Amino acid sequence: MKNDILSKLTVVILTYKTDKKILIDCINSIDKSVKVLIVENSKCFEYRNEFLERFSNLSIICSGSNLGFGAGYNYGFENIKSDYALVLAPDTICNKNFFEKIKFYLSEDIDFSIIGVKFNSDNVYPSYGFFNKTDSFEYNDFFLKEVDWVVGCAMLINLNKYDKKKIFDENIFIYFEEFDLCKNTIKNGGKVFTSSILIVKHLGNMGSIASNQDFKETSNNFRDWHWMWSQFYFYKKNYGFPYALLKFSSKFFKGLFKIFIFKLLNDQRKFNNAKFRFLGLYHSIIGNKSFYRIED
Repeated sequence: MKNDILSKLTVVILTYKTDKKILIDCINSIDKSVKVLIVENSKCFEYRNEFLERFSNLSIICSGSNLGFGAGYNYGFENIKSDYALVLAPDTICNKNFFEKIKFYLSEDIDFSIIGVKFNSDNVYPSYGFFNKTDSFEYNDFFLKEVDWVVGCAMLINLNKYDKKKIFDENIFIYFEEFDLCKNTIKNGGKVFTSSILIVKHLGNMGSIASNQDFKETSNNFRDWHWMWSQFYFYKKNYGFPYALLKFSSKFFKGLFKIFIFKLLNDQRKFNNAKFRFLGLYHSIIGNKSFYRIED
């Protein structure tokens, strides 16, 4: 009966030609009684037979192409039947007692749409935050604090709170999709929390082919482009085009200036950084889709 609670949960891991060891470390940190679904964002998962033999609680599906973060997880949600999904990045490791703690939220009558996690001491970035206010709130008796957003590398999602399994905005390929989801969840009456007892380690930028050193320069260009595209799109969608344009106008012109300066200085690394950030912002401003991809 104790483990029946965990039958309400499926861990969904989105991969894109992810490093084998990183993915094994992630799955090894998951309770063996919990269903795990790998969504490989390509036509083929290279280690399918080996992983299925090694992990009895695992299933694997391939999307057929690189759908991006949000669309990839939406695809995974459509292929599970559990009430709850734990979105888990493949470069994430759950603490030893993580799934013992998560039962608390699956068994108690707690009204939530999304619960985020706490990073262990190795991570310097915040795991939650607010859009227009400072953090002056205390954790409640359920070890929860109501917040405006949580990071997307590990999120417990109550799928019953959403009318459709496509809960992420699929226009966003990567970055800011969790901010958008949280903002729209709250807008529609849902509740977003962070938990002080669900603790993970997040390696960061190690969950896909981008961790391969052969793709380092290309992946940096990819991150710069999408960071700016998605950021402008988020503000345009949630605050209106005039607000977004005003907010990013200085970055637009500074970007042009940096491209010119670093070209003159023959600093290729900084030139590429400025160029791809500018191009991502430019294409988002003029309404082009998030089209830039890494070709492997």
